[in-house]
Amino acid sequence: MYECRASNDPDRNHLSKSPKVKWIRSQANVFVIERPNIVTLVTVNSGKLVLSCNMTTPYASIEGHEWMRGDKILQTDTESNAFTSYTIEGKMEEHSGVYDCIYKTSPMIKGQVNISVPPQVVAYKKSEHGNEADTGVLTCKSSSFPPVASWIWYKNGQEPIINGSGRFIIKSGSNKTELRILKLNIEEDTGDYHCNATNSLGFGGATVNLRVRSRLAALWPFLGIVAEVLVLVTIIFIYEKRRKPDEVLDDDDGGSAPLKSNATNHKDKNVRQRNAN
Repeated sequence: MYECRASNDPDRNHLSKSPKVKWIRSQANVFVIERPNIVTLVTVNSGKLVLSCNMTTPYASIEGHEWMRGDKILQTDTESNAFTSYTIEGKMEEHSGVYDCIYKTSPMIKGQVNISVPPQVVAYKKSEHGNEADTGVLTCKSSSFPPVASWIWYKNGQEPIINGSGRFIIKSGSNKTELRILKLNIEEDTGDYHCNATNSLGFGGATVNLRVRSRLAALWPFLGIVAEVLVLVTIIFIYEKRRKPDEVLDDDDGGSAPLKSNATNHKDKNVRQRNAN
């Protein structure tokens, strides 16, 4: 039994004077019910995960069960058994996390089943591109359980990158890490970067390839088009210069050739006639 009392009389705690205002009291009774023992288990059978809860202590009036992950209800039934199970298709690495088996009693009784695996690290992008002098951002994630305790970044053949050293800034949480490289340099920063995660069951990692481009890279397509146009114009100019004069005359005066031939024929005919005379 718990009791709370209240008074705003200035003399409420005086040793000789009686308080003018009586104490206001309120009581509450708290009953503690012993939690039944629930045995949880995860088994793998033919590519399936079977999660089970078994209430070893007898308990009256079980109206059903629910299986939940976070706020999502995965399965529900109205059976009164002390044993309940939930089956998942797939591997443990794909479904790690915290699952709750809930017994519909008064009050509600809940057991917890954990699927625990080493970190399953995935790069947000396996290949990142950045322009010279810009800031490059590399990201890795891990949604597995238990959460990641520590993250480490390093480049091929080099020591681990320390946060705040040089141009590197690292921001990490329980399921995500981010490496920022300030003022990208083509010679120094291009290459493969590795993000490694560690939890209580082991470690895992992923690789991100960073490519740094020159600021003039965006102009190369335009310059290529300009070069093609210049080459084409040059070829046309050279071709026009090297054309034969006869071809030009034929093209410019196509109808004059027959007239010249007729005039020549008449002249030859007159010469022969004079010779005959």
